[in-house]
Amino acid sequence: MSNQPSTSDWPGERSQDWPVTRAEAQRMIEALRAEIAHHNELYYQQHAPIIADYDYDQLVRRLQALEAAFPELITPDSPTQRVGGSPGGGFKSVPHRIRMLSLDNVYAPEELREWEARCRRVYDGPFDYVAELKIDGLSLALRYTDGVLTEAVTRGDGTTGDLVTDNARTIRQLPQRLAAPLGSDIEVRGEVYLPLSAFRQLNAALEAEGEKTFVNPRNAAAGTMKLLDAHVVAGRGLAMFCYELFVNGVKPFETHWESLTWLRQAAFPVNPHARRCATLDEVLAYCAEMESQRATRDYDTDGVVVKVNPIRVQQELGETAKAPRWAVAYKFAPMRVRTRLRGVTWQVGRLGTLTPVAELEPVFVAGTTVARASLHNEDQIQRLDVRLGDQVIVEKSGDIIPQVVGVVTEARTGAEAPIVVPTLCPGCPDRQVRLVRAEGEVAWRCPEPHCPTKLRQALQHFAARTAMDIEGLGEVVIDKLVREGLVTDCADLYTLTAEQVAALERLGDKSAQNLMAQIARSKTAGLERLLFALGIPDVGRRKAQLLAHHFGSLAALAGASEEALTAVRDIGTTTARRIREWFADDRHRHLIARLEAAGVVTRLETSGSQTAARLAGKQFVLTGTLPTLTRNAATALIEAAGGRVTGTVSKKTNYVVVGDNPGSKLAKAQALGVPVLDEAGLLALLNGRGTPAMPPASL
Repeated sequence: MSNQPSTSDWPGERSQDWPVTRAEAQRMIEALRAEIAHHNELYYQQHAPIIADYDYDQLVRRLQALEAAFPELITPDSPTQRVGGSPGGGFKSVPHRIRMLSLDNVYAPEELREWEARCRRVYDGPFDYVAELKIDGLSLALRYTDGVLTEAVTRGDGTTGDLVTDNARTIRQLPQRLAAPLGSDIEVRGEVYLPLSAFRQLNAALEAEGEKTFVNPRNAAAGTMKLLDAHVVAGRGLAMFCYELFVNGVKPFETHWESLTWLRQAAFPVNPHARRCATLDEVLAYCAEMESQRATRDYDTDGVVVKVNPIRVQQELGETAKAPRWAVAYKFAPMRVRTRLRGVTWQVGRLGTLTPVAELEPVFVAGTTVARASLHNEDQIQRLDVRLGDQVIVEKSGDIIPQVVGVVTEARTGAEAPIVVPTLCPGCPDRQVRLVRAEGEVAWRCPEPHCPTKLRQALQHFAARTAMDIEGLGEVVIDKLVREGLVTDCADLYTLTAEQVAALERLGDKSAQNLMAQIARSKTAGLERLLFALGIPDVGRRKAQLLAHHFGSLAALAGASEEALTAVRDIGTTTARRIREWFADDRHRHLIARLEAAGVVTRLETSGSQTAARLAGKQFVLTGTLPTLTRNAATALIEAAGGRVTGTVSKKTNYVVVGDNPGSKLAKAQALGVPVLDEAGLLALLNGRGTPAMPPASL
């Protein structure tokens, strides 16, 4: 590098002003990129840097100056591209090629043994495990095309996510180009997180600027990844640990451990504490060891992910609608601290439920400073016998939600005072609305239909990303709309005008136009999202999906009897009763009519409804390797058509789909006389051609 011109000699604007030719500049750029990549590996992978930060920065500045003079030589994998480009106009939503599932949780050694027993009931052969720390961050999928990083997609809802490639490139640990790619299409998955040291620095800077600080490192990482200005993202110090590998849509090795090994060799950041365990006893010993060390690390961990190591066994075990059966999260016990209860604030939720919130002397627990915690309800207050002024025990449920779990009664001085439950709704400050408590329930509720606090909460839920996804309709804007009387329910959103919104304090024409565009776009969010957004009691995202595909329209669901509702999988009698009560309310019927009149989509597309109904009520089991479909892809197709994929063959199984090297499930299907399909037969069934199953003898 000694033959390069010094930075003070570089004119910097036009290539013709340079004392080097384009060919010389290209050689210098390639050499600088290789040298910077080498130092990145030493720093981030081997934790053994050999140059000072200043010298490293000088290398980057030289590269930036060369690329500024010869912009045609800039490539997407250049280290300079990690600092990001100009702020964009939003993130594109893109589908995942392979669904990104979540994990089921266990909380005790006996529950982990029960998980292992379930695995062994499905697969009775030998297998070992891989145990990895569960990083408290957000999942990200990286795609490398011909060895170059081309896409980074957030988990989103597991089916689609946000395209955040520019932001991902700012994570210095990640290779921009692979030295020896395994295939033309490589997907690497991992967890993006913010180190605790970086989190503290970020919050200190935000506080100094008078800005709102982040509650915890996970929120900070998620909020940073959503920023439209990658320059800002680059300065926050995001990091990532990678844990899963696909090559051309399939897992390329026989074991998960081999995938982790390849990821390390390819310069991806893999958590150094990952361990291969021969038995579950070794896994449990690992869990205990990692839990005892959790406070010593510069990143938050809330458990251990335990995975079956052989890929063939993973395929045999399969997955549910939300999680793989071959992996589970063993959650650490919540971290507990002691502090003083200063007071109680009573909050009103979107369904009118009154929730007591403990106001605490600030205390540091599980990576964040906690000043408020949940007391759940009046019964919990009485059960704990908690009083104002008490010394209380606070823990974070899942290391996320703070809650009061105990009282240090021996520390009482006699000055403590009882907590008094209000009789009037604190969310209706201008009305004397008396709270009610239904027989058999623990919660007090506000019965007032026009409670402004209930309305604000309901609107926030309606506009949430997982519901109608109305970007820009946050807490502050909603508060202004409600205060000005412009919105009394979610249907009013679709009658707003840009002039009304622009007139609100600190909004203006541009913000108003953007919000109106988002509200208009939300009309096509679809029936599944709408059902969840309406806030029907007991109807979460999964049940909204089931109900949407079963009934096909909001009108059909509104007219369904309790008997018809309980015929839907996972809808019990209590949920059915609450759904009927919600639709029987005249206010809700009027609301639905106004949404339909505004053009909000309240039914599935006809073709989608037909497809969804095609395999309704059918149960499938997958075994072996299919010729073109991955296990995840086949499952997604079946579920989209209304079917259900299970892991065990029984008399209730309608079809077993068989690929190469099937396991014991094929023999069980033959013994029970369950119809068997190959991939072609499955696709024919999905396409409505009704191809008969292959006779077991032909396999």
